[in-house]
Amino acid sequence: MSEQAEKEIEVTQSSEVKNEENASAEAKKATVEEVEDLVLEPIPEQPVDPSRLAIEERLPEDIDLADPELYFNRELSHLQFNARVLEQAMDENHPVLNRLMFLCIFSSNMDEFFEIRVAGLKSQIEYGREKNGPDGMHPRKVLQLISDHAHQLVRRQYRILNDIIFPKLAEENIHFIRRSVWTEKQAAWVKRYFRDNVLPIISPVGLDPAHPFPRLANKTFNFVVELEGRDAFGRENGLAIVPAPSSLPRLVKLPDDVCDGGDNMVFLSSIIHAHADQLFPGMTVKGCFQFRLTRNADMEVDSDDIGLDLAGALRTELQSRHYGSSVRLEIADNCPAHIVDALLAQFDLSEQDLYCIDGPVNLSRLMAVLELVNRPDLTYPPFSPGLPNKLAKSGGIFEAVRQRDYLLMHPFESFSPVIDMLSEAAKDPNVIAIRQTLYRTGARSPIANALVEAARNGKEVTVVIELRARFDEAENLALASRLQDAGAIVVYGVVRHKTHAKMILIVRREGAELTRYVHLGTGNYHAGNARLYTDYSFLTCDKEIGDDVHRVFQQLTGMSKELKVKKLLHAPFTLRDRLLDMIAQEAENAKKGEPARIIIKVNSLTEQRLVQALYKASQAGVKIDLIVRGICTLRPGIKGVSSNIRVRSIIGRFLEHTRVYYFYNNRMPMVYLSSADGMDRNLNNRVEVAFPIQDYKLARRVKQELEYYLKDNTQSWLLQSDGSYQLSKPRKGEYRSAQRVLLHDLADNAR
Repeated sequence: MSEQAEKEIEVTQSSEVKNEENASAEAKKATVEEVEDLVLEPIPEQPVDPSRLAIEERLPEDIDLADPELYFNRELSHLQFNARVLEQAMDENHPVLNRLMFLCIFSSNMDEFFEIRVAGLKSQIEYGREKNGPDGMHPRKVLQLISDHAHQLVRRQYRILNDIIFPKLAEENIHFIRRSVWTEKQAAWVKRYFRDNVLPIISPVGLDPAHPFPRLANKTFNFVVELEGRDAFGRENGLAIVPAPSSLPRLVKLPDDVCDGGDNMVFLSSIIHAHADQLFPGMTVKGCFQFRLTRNADMEVDSDDIGLDLAGALRTELQSRHYGSSVRLEIADNCPAHIVDALLAQFDLSEQDLYCIDGPVNLSRLMAVLELVNRPDLTYPPFSPGLPNKLAKSGGIFEAVRQRDYLLMHPFESFSPVIDMLSEAAKDPNVIAIRQTLYRTGARSPIANALVEAARNGKEVTVVIELRARFDEAENLALASRLQDAGAIVVYGVVRHKTHAKMILIVRREGAELTRYVHLGTGNYHAGNARLYTDYSFLTCDKEIGDDVHRVFQQLTGMSKELKVKKLLHAPFTLRDRLLDMIAQEAENAKKGEPARIIIKVNSLTEQRLVQALYKASQAGVKIDLIVRGICTLRPGIKGVSSNIRVRSIIGRFLEHTRVYYFYNNRMPMVYLSSADGMDRNLNNRVEVAFPIQDYKLARRVKQELEYYLKDNTQSWLLQSDGSYQLSKPRKGEYRSAQRVLLHDLADNAR
């Protein structure tokens, strides 16, 4: 549920996956209580007594707001977010297949965490560029704490899978059949499958001086095989590596005629394991053990070396992404120590980087279960996103937006008006020009199709594509090529600043005037994400906002001095400083005895100046509520510093993605929505916009929706001053879920 959830989820399976069918007695099943003996403990941050911070003993005026004691470590906070995602698999309020999905998402999140965050820390140490963050912790210490807690989380993950999820799926007649219990019919079918689909394309590699260790790509699924005997060339014993073909599904459904009913699946790993001897005729297979290597997948395109070809530099870098330095080894927990040691040496890893796995080495591929079984009764019920009546009954999107502003909250309300706006613009003879930013959308998405049609229809189409959207780089390169082929002007933003703002500007001739229609959003132009992520869409033809968006596009596509904008807040120029000003104004109001309040909802909060400004406001008496889905380096509840700050994280059916900045402003509330989180990269190193909600009714609506999140007591985790998160526990009959309320209030079939 980090940005990693936006990329394709991959899953690898294991031959040793436990199944309820294999358990000989009920006693072998673990109950929820037994799994909970792995308590989700707070990550140890620094050698301080969490019950009494030394900083609380000082007078407020003597407290240095840069003191490391006031900050949580960013990476460890990130790991805590992944832990909260994992705990969704234990929540019986979720349907069982969705609980499995949360396990898969946790696995995918952890992959990205190691590929980017752990890899980054290792690179700092390797190149002697260690840098302590605001928390003052050295990268070596951070890596050790990450290893300690990540090992705990992975053990918990597999206990939940093996002892809770698989048995519950078995109760629903969904089975994962391990090779040791295949019936004769099943074994015969699997043998044919191996012969026809696996054997022709698999390439085992025996290791000897003439056959060096193969170069394994990032996160590929492999076996290490221990052999005994003498082959045709006289080679004796040894090891072999068997890369599992990436073209084959990791989960194979058995046909009904070889089963006794229900949905029955086997893992590709089981199929290969059971027939490993056929890969080495005449040799004895002493052992066959699955493993997976995680590599550094972060791409660093040097802006000083790319000349005028960012796309070319990125294509070159993409080729090497799969072969970065090693950061993690996952391997079957029954693999002998001498083989494990050999692999660790081969990949230049330590035991700190070793994860012994009791199940599939890549759980995210288990997401395929949702496609292989047709069990809607075991997933969330479908819903129809709502649409404001006036927008639904209007004669067209431009006529509707000309009359009033519209605010949509996805996925509860439909994303279709955004697509409709572009589709109408592509066909409308009065539309002259379209400009849009794209971060993640897909080369063949409805948004891309509308832009291609507009360009082919002779509109002036200019698209700012952020090629460096992590893990979507190849897709964005393809999108850029498609748009250019259609005749659109494509630019790649600004070299040293990622373009993360979400903007559409449509110029339409109406009589003797040109009118600008604008869409601004908090999320990506991706219809699939709009069904899974909570995001706001704002549609307006406000003249000043249209002028502002026009100026931002001028800066992105051309070259100019900083252009002043009237209503938008624009990173990296005005957004951070205006946020700091508004926080400071709330503090001044509080000092004067006026009521003062701040509510901020973001995905992450790490920017140090922003955190310090919130600390100062808290010291002045401002009541501050922070709804931070993921990383939060601010330490709440510290006497004399942050006793007026509450921090909560909402984890539920939908990934929270809206960014909202609310200031009471002495009874004249200011509400800004944005694509920007409270992070250094967003406020200082990206092109972002925050846009005001000026209509009183719409602003009041946003405030009400924030209150839903603040009142949530079923999916809300409260951050404690010691760094732990406590799940809210409602009293009987007092259940409040923000996402469920919004679904009820906004979705069509719910209403």
